[in-house]
Amino acid sequence: MSLVADPLDRIFAGNRTYAERTVQDDPHHFSQLSKGQSPEILWIGCADSRVPETTLCNLKPGDIFVHRNIANCVHTDDLSSASVVEYAVAHIKVKKVVVCGHTSCGGANAALSDGDLGTTLNTWLHPVRELRRKHKAELEKLPDDAARAVHLAELNVHSSIEVLKQHPSIKRAISERGLSLHGVIYDIAAGQLRLLEETGNSKKSFGLWSPN
Repeated sequence: MSLVADPLDRIFAGNRTYAERTVQDDPHHFSQLSKGQSPEILWIGCADSRVPETTLCNLKPGDIFVHRNIANCVHTDDLSSASVVEYAVAHIKVKKVVVCGHTSCGGANAALSDGDLGTTLNTWLHPVRELRRKHKAELEKLPDDAARAVHLAELNVHSSIEVLKQHPSIKRAISERGLSLHGVIYDIAAGQLRLLEETGNSKKSFGLWSPN
């Protein structure tokens, strides 16, 4: 049991430990970070507390530009994700965009039914529920809801990539400098990432979409 009971106190205590340990290992780490950022990857992931991208990829602050939301969705009318994409792609000039879904996703599991989650979540997960309806036959072939939720999470990653392909900054970056899009699933129980095969691609390139 933690000696620091209050959640807010715990994060500040943890921050002090992190800052002290980091400076001991690399005295110039924070001063270098303060000069700017040049991450090569834009990571679009789920807000789930079990899927912290920097930790699970064994990377450091400054290595990944991040946008996270419920069920790692990219909607055509979502200004939040669109602005992150534009900044990361057009200004930071990341080389790759990764959309990461995961197993045991609460959003994907909730989208397996039409239960009332409240106005905001009902609206947010509507596209994922539409994916469920569209792929009803293949989902029903799976043995249980856990397997269906994982497959729906995969379908949702593919759907988000399709939306990203239409973003003007991404289209331009693909054409001008070879930006690539990748879909992945994080298996929480195994602690491992796996690339998804791009649907509808005759080349069957795993996780990679290119215009050719």
